[in-house]
Amino acid sequence: METSTGDIFDVIIIGAGVMGSSTAYQASKTGLKTLLLEQFDFLHHRGSSHGESRTIRATYPQHHYYPLVMESYNLWQQAQAQAGYDVYFKAHHFDMGPQNDPTLLALIDNCCKHNIQHHLLRHDEVAEKFSGRFSIPENWIGVYNSLGGVIKPSKAVAMFQTLAIKNGAVLKDNVEVIDIKKEKEKGIVVFTATGEKFRGKKCVVTAGAWVRKLVKTVSGVDIPIQPLETNVMYWRVKEGHEGKFNIGGDFPTFASYGDFCVYGTPVLEYPGLVKVAYHGGDTCDPDKRKWGPGVMVDKLKEWVEERLGRMVDSSEAVVKQCCMYSMTGDEDFVVDFLGGGFGKDVVVGGGFSGHGFKMAPVIGKILTQLVVDGEASGVDLKHFRIGRFNTTTSEPLLS
Repeated sequence: METSTGDIFDVIIIGAGVMGSSTAYQASKTGLKTLLLEQFDFLHHRGSSHGESRTIRATYPQHHYYPLVMESYNLWQQAQAQAGYDVYFKAHHFDMGPQNDPTLLALIDNCCKHNIQHHLLRHDEVAEKFSGRFSIPENWIGVYNSLGGVIKPSKAVAMFQTLAIKNGAVLKDNVEVIDIKKEKEKGIVVFTATGEKFRGKKCVVTAGAWVRKLVKTVSGVDIPIQPLETNVMYWRVKEGHEGKFNIGGDFPTFASYGDFCVYGTPVLEYPGLVKVAYHGGDTCDPDKRKWGPGVMVDKLKEWVEERLGRMVDSSEAVVKQCCMYSMTGDEDFVVDFLGGGFGKDVVVGGGFSGHGFKMAPVIGKILTQLVVDGEASGVDLKHFRIGRFNTTTSEPLLS
């Protein structure tokens, strides 16, 4: 039996990970009557927004992310000031890789273009700078700067949801959306698996690894956002070196380029454990995951052994946490109107995984502006348009 709420919302947001929750906070802050829907429990572990840490950094090889990251630093601090507790913890940041690696060279070029204060370090200078905690080959270089940090993901999502509720937003979990329609005179109608319907003037889809499935169902448009299953791994600091890798000291967040990309954080959530993980994963269907043992584990063991000064035990990761990425082929986001029969009434935000969490506050602000004004002020979204894909010949969804 179908039921329909009598309320008509200004905006209905589908997906309550960090992007949807940030959008609910931003939308409700501007006075919009806001509804946030989540198909599972709030703060669940089936998607991309749970866990204990994400890095924040300003050193990108692409120029268009720098202004988004810099605004996000300020917006994180504003939001946590309103909440009364911290979700963002400052650290320096260190990038490393072969001296001729194109990504690393582009990153250095970006530092110069945007006047990011940074220091280039030879392999011997890296060893000296970090008292032997990092060890890189002679043909590698390091890039050190002050714009790093760690964000607590589950805590951050909960913060945005709490602030949204304080602003009057309505939040509902365990509500699976199965269809979205635009009806004359009635605006957007969101249909759920239980038969309940919600009405809104506008709709934002931030469903993470489920964006592709939902968008294809409601519009036929196949946006090539591929879900990947990955593992976040934590490694034990060896006896005698405790305290050397802790956050709040001089050990940075870090990224390593070359044959494969590695990233990590100082010791924060698990005493004596450093986070070192592989950027990437195995393709998966988000509804039929293998919850596998991990990807590139042997390569990671080698990296830990060779790069962390033999001060961290590389024999086995002590903690492994399954997580999902949802990535486009070019690793740029999707932030755009769905178009077609929906026009500007449905906005899509997706493909954020691997590097989007840090920008959640500004993405929420942008998605809200698209809903309210039909455009985002002061932001060039050309890199994030759906039109950059040939959506008629994209790869089929995994079954």
